[in-house]
Amino acid sequence: MQTMTPTKMIVPAILAIGLTLYSFALFTGSAFLQNDTRSPAPAAQPGTGLSTHFPNTIQHWKTTIEENAREYGLDPNLIAAVMLQESGGNAEVISGSGAIGLMQVMPRDGIAASFICGSKPCFTSRPSMDELMDPSFNVEYGTRMLSELIEKKGSLREALYAYGPYDMGYRYADIVLDIYENYQ
Repeated sequence: MQTMTPTKMIVPAILAIGLTLYSFALFTGSAFLQNDTRSPAPAAQPGTGLSTHFPNTIQHWKTTIEENAREYGLDPNLIAAVMLQESGGNAEVISGSGAIGLMQVMPRDGIAASFICGSKPCFTSRPSMDELMDPSFNVEYGTRMLSELIEKKGSLREALYAYGPYDMGYRYADIVLDIYENYQ
């Protein structure tokens, strides 16, 4: 097994700092964002439910998705599209950057605790890893976060840009939008 010398640790440290600063800039609505011509987020339609076109790994969470869609006024298919892209329906997944669960939410602890925005940790107001490992809590938190981003950003594409991984930008937003459009 190869050990990491202090010199070899510099590059990962610089990447982590860059990730943190870039994520913070996206979350706060920096000038890096482009204008979007897509319409605002699709609202949940009364009586609509999760499309049967989603795979069984997503259908397994149908009730949780639909309940949170109603609670936060979003289309359940949008929540399912994010979930499919983020975790594929695997509630136990933890990303290399420390995001947790079905909706891949960054927690306040674990790897994410080392991400600094300005002079303080970026995710101090977030739930813990243990809380986010609860699938119902994870979907509720991720859905609320997405709903708030849609309201703040004024467009679905901009909200997805801010929700997604820092290094994917609009590519992430467009992937989720394609899933959303193709699975309805």
